[in-house]
Amino acid sequence: MKTRIYTHPSGLQHDTGPGHPESSARLQTLLDLFAEQDWPLTEAPETELAWLYRVHQKDYVMALELAIPENDQENELRYVDADTVVCSGSWEAALTAAGAVCQAVDDVLSADDQHNRAFCAIRPPGHHAGPMNAEGFCLFNNIMIGARHALSHDKIDRVAVIDFDVHHGNGSDEITRAHDNIFYASTHQFPLYPGTGLPEDNVENRVVNVPLFAKSGAAEFRAAYTDIVFPQLESFAPDLLMISAGFDAHQDDPVGGLNLIEDDYRWITEELAKIADKHCGGKIVSALEGGYDLNALKSSVFAHIEALNK
Repeated sequence: MKTRIYTHPSGLQHDTGPGHPESSARLQTLLDLFAEQDWPLTEAPETELAWLYRVHQKDYVMALELAIPENDQENELRYVDADTVVCSGSWEAALTAAGAVCQAVDDVLSADDQHNRAFCAIRPPGHHAGPMNAEGFCLFNNIMIGARHALSHDKIDRVAVIDFDVHHGNGSDEITRAHDNIFYASTHQFPLYPGTGLPEDNVENRVVNVPLFAKSGAAEFRAAYTDIVFPQLESFAPDLLMISAGFDAHQDDPVGGLNLIEDDYRWITEELAKIADKHCGGKIVSALEGGYDLNALKSSVFAHIEALNK
């Protein structure tokens, strides 16, 4: 496997309650896929708190920990946002989700060309979480914690994050603007939650938002990257490429409606790999964001990892 897969069983213990789309069944579906394919897994460590503080305010991290129900209240669920739920297992899950991305960064940056890709099968997701808040199912901004961690390495001066989730990563966008050496690009359905990511707020060659109308489909999605995102990504010339890999733009997903299919995820991954090969020795770290139809999630992640493995 050119691509190492990082995960942790604590992700299954993050209980969001009956009927919540961001359920443990998402991770279990991917664990089943990995077992079927006989793909080896690397168990993720917990992140160090100091790594969280590179992205999140310390007061927020402490307040979130205090909001987690005690272990003896196993069935208690608490809302830290209108649709963001925590239970007694959520703290460990959140720490290992961020830890997975940081460990993947460390391993990819020290790897040879044959093992320089990583996929983090983690939950809770992260791209809506801001410096001072949980939001949209997200507790910590895993991908941005990983990006800042990468920048702590010698010889890593620029990190690019590409986000193809159906929703705009408003937390990632906000964090990027505070750090000149991070590039963030998002394609997302608009109008749709969280209602951000308009092109008039873009920063050339640094923050690139491309909203797409519902039902846009493959042609519009691919043109957004070919005509808008890729040229600016090339100009930025990253030392590491990271992906917020949300698969809820799939035509079967219940929360979005961009009509993408597995081949579109294969295409975007292959195209990003070409850019990574050109600028950063092929080094890519991808982390799971959304994707709520279990069959579509399974087949889309399979396509994504297959393309990373090329």
